[in-house]
Amino acid sequence: MSDRLQKVLAHAGVASRRASEKLILTGHVRVNGKIITTLGAKVEPTDRIEVDHHPIKLEDPVYFVLNKPRGVITSATDEKDRKTVLDYFKHKVSERIYPVGRLDYDTSGVLLLTNDGQLDFQLTHPKHHVPKTYLAKVEGIPDENALEQLRTGVRLPDHQRSAPAEVRRLANVGQHEARGLLELTIFEGHNHEVKNMLQAVGHPVERLKRTAFAGIDLGGLEPGQWRPLRKREVRNLLEISEAKE
Repeated sequence: MSDRLQKVLAHAGVASRRASEKLILTGHVRVNGKIITTLGAKVEPTDRIEVDHHPIKLEDPVYFVLNKPRGVITSATDEKDRKTVLDYFKHKVSERIYPVGRLDYDTSGVLLLTNDGQLDFQLTHPKHHVPKTYLAKVEGIPDENALEQLRTGVRLPDHQRSAPAEVRRLANVGQHEARGLLELTIFEGHNHEVKNMLQAVGHPVERLKRTAFAGIDLGGLEPGQWRPLRKREVRNLLEISEAKE
């Protein structure tokens, strides 16, 4: 059964689908000895596929959830030699996994990791509206007007308007209860979106934690702990992915 080359590369754990497309367009991929630079080219299971002259090895897909601590980079490597999320899996997972999307250096919480590049693409593309829930401690106490702005969308620094968010105020915290604790669920995935949204309504983020992503929560994991996804969780993610095709 034939399949698109970039999809095969992604499923093989070579890279995410978008990164696989770049590899193809820049001439890094050969099929049966011939360089392929056309997106959408179809390949058969019997075809020999190479990336930079290295044959790809198809891996079984694996899926993990990590409770990412603050002060850890969401990347495979870091030029400043800071701790990365993949350091937690070193010598424990043999597959070439990578994070699904990203969390900022100072943001903690739910982070999925996989070698399934197709799933990564479907879950992270902004147009697919996958839910992501955050717990945010903010400066000041947002009033109902600020919450309503978040629910209807606010103007972001790039002059785009954020999509409507689900938001509720949980508590007032901190000294003299001068800080607000909010729960927000967003359905896009732009860089720093939650921070920019809260900045736009006058309540900068002091601390941010992602508590759920695409229906996956921490389930009692302590910071730095991880676990494989359960079969039911994987099935739910794949159903989401297939619905976005």
